[in-house]
Amino acid sequence: MSDGTAAARAFYGRWAGLYDLLATYVPGVGELRDHAARVLALDRGDTVVEMGCGTGANLPYLREQVGPEGTVVGVDYTRGMLDQARELVDRRGWENVHLVHGDATAPPVSEPVDGVLATFVSGMLAEPAAAVDGWCDLAPDGTVVLVDAALSHDSRAAPVNALFRALTILSTPPTLQFRYDPPPHELLRERVESARDALLGRARASHREERVLGLVRLTGGRL
Repeated sequence: MSDGTAAARAFYGRWAGLYDLLATYVPGVGELRDHAARVLALDRGDTVVEMGCGTGANLPYLREQVGPEGTVVGVDYTRGMLDQARELVDRRGWENVHLVHGDATAPPVSEPVDGVLATFVSGMLAEPAAAVDGWCDLAPDGTVVLVDAALSHDSRAAPVNALFRALTILSTPPTLQFRYDPPPHELLRERVESARDALLGRARASHREERVLGLVRLTGGRL
């Protein structure tokens, strides 16, 4: 494990509780997660994998789509996040929701699945296009949905962009500096666009939309 990876895991594990509150209770985020799960176009009994499941904020919406007869697999590399997600699963008594400690760039899933979801994950990956290719291979006849945030191109979004720049610095491990080269928000935008382009390049049908003046982008690809 590299020093950077170790620092990232420690960072996200340390802030798992706060992340869970933000991921669950920020106004509008629940509707966004529900919508992303619906864009996957899953059927009852299907199998869906979430890459970077974090504290489990998407799990209720994914399980609702596949039903108790389907299977939901959450993959995350941070044990602190998975501990939070496991508490949710145990509390709800979901026997068909499985949590796996693993890397989203090399998911420990061998059988083909019907859908793959990744929310606010692509921008954290060093090679997002390669990761998306792997996710597409995992769902060869299914759907992959990406939800990401990056600086908006909308001229009305200047105040939102300013806030987003601050948030990217505060959420960049180890949050001990205020100047980065390249700036985190620029690197994030490059990675998000790389992931989106990789998915669109593999998809036979696509779904794209923007929210919060273009700050949040949802991209779905039917393979």
